[in-house]
Amino acid sequence: MTIIKNMSSLSVADDINTSDVQPGAVEANQIITGDARRVLADLPTHAVDLSFWSPPYFVGNTYEEHLDFGDWQNLLSEVISEHTRILRSGGFMVVNLADILCFSDENMPRFAADNLTRKTSPVTRDDVLEAMEAHPGANRRQLAARLGCSEQTVQRRLEGNNARGGKHTTPTRVLLTSGLVEKWALDAGLYLYDRRVWHKDPCWANSRWHSNSYRAVNEFEYVLVFWQPGVVVYDRNRLTSEEWSDWGSRAVWNIRSVRSNIRHEAEFPEELARRVIRLFSPSGGLVIDPFVGSGTTTLVAAKEGRRWLGIELDENAAATARSRMVTEAGRTECAHQRGRFSGCGLTTGLWRPRPLGGW
Repeated sequence: MTIIKNMSSLSVADDINTSDVQPGAVEANQIITGDARRVLADLPTHAVDLSFWSPPYFVGNTYEEHLDFGDWQNLLSEVISEHTRILRSGGFMVVNLADILCFSDENMPRFAADNLTRKTSPVTRDDVLEAMEAHPGANRRQLAARLGCSEQTVQRRLEGNNARGGKHTTPTRVLLTSGLVEKWALDAGLYLYDRRVWHKDPCWANSRWHSNSYRAVNEFEYVLVFWQPGVVVYDRNRLTSEEWSDWGSRAVWNIRSVRSNIRHEAEFPEELARRVIRLFSPSGGLVIDPFVGSGTTTLVAAKEGRRWLGIELDENAAATARSRMVTEAGRTECAHQRGRFSGCGLTTGLWRPRPLGGW
């Protein structure tokens, strides 16, 4: 484990782990490998203008397999609680997340579905019940012979499930997550200032039930905006008049999903980060992402002239984020030299971080 004291000499290939760093020692414009809860505790007080992040969704992705539901709740609530101290007065915490569409609930009654269009036998439940009444001593095999169908069909009509599998699976329901996040934020003294809906591409692959139920395909997520009490500087010049009309003042954002999640299982598009960063942070302000993943938030923050800090538990994802800051933010540094951006603090070969304190 390495404690970083002179960040100006740090190569982009180095792995930073700040689990033992003293409070106030963390500096801007870097990707840190570590638990977000411990790293956030090391940040200076009231240093962050915007914290934008998308947490683990608790939907079975590889990077969240180590979490049970209790662990997931503790992770999010503890990360949120750290924001009370690190956010500037009037600053924002913006959380992008979705509902859990298949939340296992052992207390839920078993859901039975009678799919009329997929039946291969015309025998109905009423037919089976009539046969049972006419032949009270008949077993399932004998009933099937009299009805001219399989034993499985008799069992399906009576119990509404498949005798060959699935009947012992824990039932699932939809769990709304925004209320949980709002409660944890309120407990931390942060207030729900606004909410947007990210309308994305339909996730057919994640909605395998759509042909056998009335459920809707997954195609939207929430963008919840929480406010740290204090004066909010309202700068109408952050967006153009057209941008205010197209999306700045609109509650639904139509943004295409990432075409291929090669870098990360749950990567969100740069346009989502761009809108949040431009709308809820000042030029030159500090933007952090406690679950930075493949580095989209930090990359866009640099492009938009903000200082940035990313935290990621997974070493491989953190390495990807650092690589993107070099390969893609290298072009940002060139643009910075031409005067198009300011405050990025980047070069193509070394991190050039500046202390958080005093900004």
